[in-house]
Amino acid sequence: MTTHFITAEIDLQATPRATQAEIETQLQKSGEPLRWAITAVNAETQTAQVEAIVTRSES
Repeated sequence: MTTHFITAEIDLQATPRATQAEIETQLQKSGEPLRWAITAVNAETQTAQVEAIVTRSES
C-alpha cells in the first residue's frame, strides 16, 4: 500500500453536505482518502481546490 498527495478541483454544490459527498466521490477515484482539506475557493467559478492524502493498493 502506498500513500499519495493529490489535488483536485471540485464544483461547489448547493449544500455543504452535497459538497462533502462530491469531494469524497472524486477522491475515491484516486484511492482511499486518509484526510483531505479545502485549501481554496473560487467564488467566480464556484469551485473548490481540495488537497488530500490517499492510499492505493500496490498491484
